[in-house]
Amino acid sequence: MDQVFFVLSKLAWSVLSPVMFWNLLLVAGTLFLLLGYRKAALRFLFPASLFSLSLMLFPLGDWLIYPLESRISQPQQLPDTIDGIIVLGGGEDVKGTISWQQPQVGQASDRYFGAAALAKRYPETPIIFTGGHNLLRFDAGTTPADLSHQLLTMVGIDEQRLIIESKSRNTYENFQRLKTVLPKRNGQYLLVTSAYHMPRSVGIAQKQGISVVPYPVDYRSQSADLRRLDFAVFEQLEKLEPAWREWVGLTAYFITGKTSQWFPRQTGSMIETSTDAQVDLR
Repeated sequence: MDQVFFVLSKLAWSVLSPVMFWNLLLVAGTLFLLLGYRKAALRFLFPASLFSLSLMLFPLGDWLIYPLESRISQPQQLPDTIDGIIVLGGGEDVKGTISWQQPQVGQASDRYFGAAALAKRYPETPIIFTGGHNLLRFDAGTTPADLSHQLLTMVGIDEQRLIIESKSRNTYENFQRLKTVLPKRNGQYLLVTSAYHMPRSVGIAQKQGISVVPYPVDYRSQSADLRRLDFAVFEQLEKLEPAWREWVGLTAYFITGKTSQWFPRQTGSMIETSTDAQVDLR
């Protein structure tokens, strides 16, 4: 069943992706125009043009990703002790690494910097990475787990502290498979992932019975006073794509019973959170 869900999610995203949907509208509209069907072409080209204009004039990406990033914040105060630091995969650029034969990172590389900072704060605590290939067809010998081992040691973490889970392909499988490698099944763990991805991650952790203290990183939205008309189409697309994917993921995971709530938030009295608080790890 997990395999079916994985395949269907990949196929569905190929259509639901804003960039792909935009391209499909443009291609279909252009094709009808070349064939002489002007009215049919207009039905595709008009919404595509409207979407393009909206990206130029409005911060659509910020509007969509900010609620995700502000839902769960870094704790005002870190716990005195912790049983491990969980790092979700996603910051690795496997294809770039294979192409250039040196470790490459993507947009979510802040996950590694966050892990490094927490590793200094808890020098005896294991660092637990979880993530495998999430592509339907790709196998070139190097995996995100292989790359994560290199990256985590490059940011100063002793490899003796590393626990690597390399088979999971999505966030649900991350936490399913984590249960087999956690040092303490009923322990408490710091969870490091991108801020926009944290609500779904927390919801799945809660559903799987894993106690986590969220430590979101990799913030991408801008504050309201910085959202100005600057025709930054590519910048907004970079935010819109992962934000829309996350909202779709939250809905799909809730419908299929993989998360505790549709829009999860951290619960419990031990850790209080604030949207204005940042933790000083020095």
